[in-house]
Amino acid sequence: MLDIRQFRENPDHIRERLATRGEEFAAKVDDVLRLDTERREAITAVEELKAKRNAASKEIGALMGQKKLEEAEAKKAEVRDIGDQISELDAKAGQVDTDLRDILLRLPNLPHADVPVGASEEDNTEISQWGEKPSFDFEPKPHTEICESLGLVDFARGAKLSGSGFLLYSGWGARLERALIQLMLDMARENGYTEISPPFVVARDCMIGTGQLPKFEEDMYGIENNQLFLAPTAEVPVTNLEREKILSEDALPIKYTAYTPCFRREAGSAGTGTRGLIRMHQFDKVELVKIVHPDNSYEELESLTEDAEHILESLGLHYRRIELCTGDLGFSAAKTYDLEVWAPGQNEYLEVSSCSNFEDYQARRMKLRFKDAETGKNRFAHTLNGSGTALPRLYVALLETYQKADGSIEIPTALRPYFGSDLIKNTET
Repeated sequence: MLDIRQFRENPDHIRERLATRGEEFAAKVDDVLRLDTERREAITAVEELKAKRNAASKEIGALMGQKKLEEAEAKKAEVRDIGDQISELDAKAGQVDTDLRDILLRLPNLPHADVPVGASEEDNTEISQWGEKPSFDFEPKPHTEICESLGLVDFARGAKLSGSGFLLYSGWGARLERALIQLMLDMARENGYTEISPPFVVARDCMIGTGQLPKFEEDMYGIENNQLFLAPTAEVPVTNLEREKILSEDALPIKYTAYTPCFRREAGSAGTGTRGLIRMHQFDKVELVKIVHPDNSYEELESLTEDAEHILESLGLHYRRIELCTGDLGFSAAKTYDLEVWAPGQNEYLEVSSCSNFEDYQARRMKLRFKDAETGKNRFAHTLNGSGTALPRLYVALLETYQKADGSIEIPTALRPYFGSDLIKNTET
């Protein structure tokens, strides 16, 4: 959530930065300023009326002591009238405060000044590449054919159990999924992240804290009248571990990793990228979360992104790093790098990780602070997260990259201790 003081002190800056995300957001700045003024005016009027009521109450006591009963009764009526005015203004202030909070919760984060301005993913900037695109002396198959021929994923039975957008991994396919998860968790632990195994169901306040609500409620799987939700990403429960806390400065940075299944309706996306494992309603993901000091959060973003990149490098997968433009940034992010891995059977790059710095946007929503050791004042921490990584598209890229002419799949060296074999063959079950 954006700081209301920024709107008061530099509304033009807020308007200009929000406009890079969309004019509809910039148009809300005037509404914020108007409601903030109304709220403050109501609060001031209430305080003035309370002071007037207190003075009148003292007068009543004095009048009663002087036996001026008729005048005392008149003052009592005046006090009652003031009380009615206070109640009316309190109700108005409360409603205005609710309206103001609702607008602020629906406004995205301000893009960092270094983020390239653009309207869509077409305006994103390629930062770097690692490795080379694999070459084949045969026509590489798409992962759907590979999965069916080797019995790794049963698309039909997954859909039979839960509908489209759900998978059933089977045999070596299930083992491969589990091996990838374990590899990524171990690599995160080696990089200093504390492993967390959180609940897969999260409270509504947690979803608000990380920015999924209220903006994207229709894309989430809600239960208990939308007071609980299936976690759309481990970012939600893990970042909220520190909500409503005041941390010591020397506790920072805090680094967590967690595996969770992720659940997303992705309303309106039907028919787009739905082939095979590309877009699912349930998918596995290992998340990297950091809670850091504001002074070095962008250095922490670079190191977090490198941690995710090392996973792809350990698997020998060609990938590129993309910096997202203002129009393609996630709702809560101030700056984001996407990691896109090459999938030969698709003949395209697939996003497997988004690494973002949210600055104090999430922390402000969660009341996540730390005590500044020098000033003794409480400050909002900065939060970061990145996929380390999302499994289905990584799975796709691995199968398509390491396929052989005879239909088997070579297992990358780093993964073999977890998988238990160096090859998946047609003859294996």
